Amino acid sequence: MSLRRLAPKFASASFAVNRPAVSVVQKRHLNLHEYQSAAIMETMGVNVPLGFAAKTVAEAVAAANKIGDEEVVIKSQILAGGRGLGTFTNGLQGGVHVIKTSQVEEYASKMLGGTLVTKQSGAAGKPVNELLIAKKMDLINEMYFAILLDRASGGPVIIACSEGGTSIEDLAESNPEAIVKVPIHPIEGITDAQAAEVVKGLKVTTDLEKAKAQVKALYKLFVEKDCTMVEVNPLAEDSKGVLMAADAKIGFDDNAEFRQKDVFAQRDESQEDPREVAAGKWDLNYIGLDGNIGCMVNGAGLAMATMDIIQLNGGKPANFLDVGGSASEKQVMEAFKVITSDPSVKALLVNIFGGIMKCDIIAAGIVNACKELTLEIPLVVRLEGTNVDKGKAILAASGLNIITADNLDEAAAKAVKAIS
Repeated sequence: MSLRRLAPKFASASFAVNRPAVSVVQKRHLNLHEYQSAAIMETMGVNVPLGFAAKTVAEAVAAANKIGDEEVVIKSQILAGGRGLGTFTNGLQGGVHVIKTSQVEEYASKMLGGTLVTKQSGAAGKPVNELLIAKKMDLINEMYFAILLDRASGGPVIIACSEGGTSIEDLAESNPEAIVKVPIHPIEGITDAQAAEVVKGLKVTTDLEKAKAQVKALYKLFVEKDCTMVEVNPLAEDSKGVLMAADAKIGFDDNAEFRQKDVFAQRDESQEDPREVAAGKWDLNYIGLDGNIGCMVNGAGLAMATMDIIQLNGGKPANFLDVGGSASEKQVMEAFKVITSDPSVKALLVNIFGGIMKCDIIAAGIVNACKELTLEIPLVVRLEGTNVDKGKAILAASGLNIITADNLDEAAAKAVKAIS
């Protein structure tokens, strides 16, 4: 499940913009697999089930034998929700199973190396390169717990509900009064009274003081690890009265990578859009969309305006790509490679307003990229600003079939016409 889709329900300020549908949502946070999140939680004093990660069938069998129970839980490790109800492309139903230890080899063979499609993975699904073999827990009470950043209160907010293990989005629609929201002062931190309020909202039936300690440990994790979100679903009580994070999802702020190096070293690029990964290596901001006109622009605002005007002219943008204000020729070249790696791109529109970014640098990068990549799709270029005359001269002298435009509306219209 995605708590971020629910976040606007808890904010007083929200806005809607008529944008093209985004197929890959830009993230400013790192997501980790369940087993990675559990390991970090455990170091912060949060109770988690016993479990071991496995990358091979042999490792999975060894992990199950190490747990030593008749039954274990085998979980696909992908960065998408809805695993339990997902389907493998090889026909296996479900990405999470409670099985006998003797069946681990059979299931691991079918799951590892497969592709799991869920409601949140997209139609292409996600590759399953790792499994979590976990102890089967005797859970008697399942709850929902999350911490995220809230615009309305200007700081973290804890969201708690006595009903867990199900979709919090659905519950917010059907029974919103069951959800407790506790804003936390970002400087003062969580108080004992606030922890008690959360525990009351969870309707914990075991040791209340230990439950408060778990709530505080989860908040400590959120702050000290620079999280954007901590979601535990379910937060559960077992038959021995232990409150534990039975399943968890954690997001980390990319801006904190410099001080969370051990966390960010665990990033799994196989779960991400390869175009975003490639763009990120060159400090390019890229988001894949579902259109067919590729865009290369400098500045997020200009990029959004470019996408809007393409749509206004009857086209559909294939991406958002911001090269920033000081891109080099090499970065321009790499931007072309990222955009043209998408087979749905049938035309490319470059829209540059030169300030710090000089138009002649962009033009030289465009020419070199076209020559190296042997660009075979229509290319429309609009340049304005610093060194614009030099830039236009470079394009004109290149001998390449580049369609030029003097303003954004003209450029968008020509890009749409080029593929009509």
